[in-house]
Amino acid sequence: MLLEVKNLSIYYYTLTGVVKGAEGVSFSIDRGEWVTFVGESGSGKSTVAHAIMNIVPSPGRIVSGEVVFQDRDLLKLSKEELREIRGKEISMIFQDPMTSLDPLRKVGDQVIEVMTVHGIPEEEARERAKELLEKVNLPPDRLDYYPHQLSGGQRQRISIAMAMAFNPKLLIADEPTTALDVIVQDSIMDLIEALKAEGTSIYFVTHDISLAAERSDKIAVMYAGKLVEFGTVEQILENPLHPYTKALIEAVPDLWKEGKVRAIPGYPPDLRNPPSGCRFHPRCPLAKAGLCDAEEPEFEEVEKGHYVACHFPGGWRG
Repeated sequence: MLLEVKNLSIYYYTLTGVVKGAEGVSFSIDRGEWVTFVGESGSGKSTVAHAIMNIVPSPGRIVSGEVVFQDRDLLKLSKEELREIRGKEISMIFQDPMTSLDPLRKVGDQVIEVMTVHGIPEEEARERAKELLEKVNLPPDRLDYYPHQLSGGQRQRISIAMAMAFNPKLLIADEPTTALDVIVQDSIMDLIEALKAEGTSIYFVTHDISLAAERSDKIAVMYAGKLVEFGTVEQILENPLHPYTKALIEAVPDLWKEGKVRAIPGYPPDLRNPPSGCRFHPRCPLAKAGLCDAEEPEFEEVEKGHYVACHFPGGWRG
């Protein structure tokens, strides 16, 4: 086991109330495994990703739980200990590299810095930086460019090059393809898959469950700060047990089939005051008054490796 997250909860303390960004989230990622987290905006996917790195932005706070990476709880480490791990053993690719790259510095200086802060001599780091750019299909002269001189896809490749510097054991990719066209998106996914082939485990965040299906080993479905289903790609796609998972699958457009995309009725809840019971019950076609709106379902294993939090798992089948 490379990473085990136990009962993780993250709250945001805002002027208008406490936003329960993630509550009671538990899962694990094995070595060399790709796990994709899917769900609508605000479901908690990125919040959990930031918590793993212990970089939850203010006014957020990790209020409970453990993040055990190689038998060490990252939430109990000092800043110096975390600095040794970030960028070396755990790397992160952000959705918009313009928010993670310094616009006033050449990208080469930033790639090199990732290595020099971990003790690599500058000349050696510069040569390694050139090799990394070649790996992500960019010419070495791009090291002398500023972020604004590169396209979105090129900036994301720079971010991946930085993440590859030490062949990390875990890569967290927080919606790295959202703002890119489908051709560039596919090439970025190929680069991440190449990292996995070298033994890196992947925590991938996306809204697109079809994208998750193409590359992942497992899929985790989140809704309103809760993990509602977790299993292998085959289990999730061929035997979805939570009505929200089923709705996400049915919302994927198919160019080869007639008919409209089936949208999920209603809207995600306000996490300052989430619904009682199951948080999906106001939008759920299976919801039963007095049960779903009153009792929160347990996150339980229904079949080997397949977990779900629902009072009526697979209930639409009769």
